Amino acid sequence: MATTRQAHTVWEGNLLEGKGVVTLDSSGIGEYPVSWPSRAEAANGRTSPEELIAAAHSSCFSMALSHGLAGAGTPPTKLEAKADVTFQPGTGITGIHLTVVGEVPGLDEAGFVKAAEDAKANCPVSQALSGTEITLSASLA
Repeated sequence: MATTRQAHTVWEGNLLEGKGVVTLDSSGIGEYPVSWPSRAEAANGRTSPEELIAAAHSSCFSMALSHGLAGAGTPPTKLEAKADVTFQPGTGITGIHLTVVGEVPGLDEAGFVKAAEDAKANCPVSQALSGTEITLSASLA
């Protein structure tokens, strides 16, 4: 069964001096302020599209890796995944780096790295972002 999730943004003003609020409609868990300076400079208590992409990517990747490991008979005890999304003003998103540290009883480092590479290639967010270079660092705790 397909699902659709919604969010919306209300923006006021021009790009450089304006500001907006992103609302996560489906979950109802919050409203998050955005601005150009928070995207191109320091966050200063506001989010950015890149931070939201990083959240989506790290969670999707974690789910895909957990599923793959469990399917191979080595379910993880814990996965800690991070996504670093790099934004270059004037160019756009130039890369995403995933970092994962896992606790997986019965699996060696090579097996974990292989599973992480597979999850990186096959998680739906990675596939949606396939036009961007995605790199990975994976290790066992």
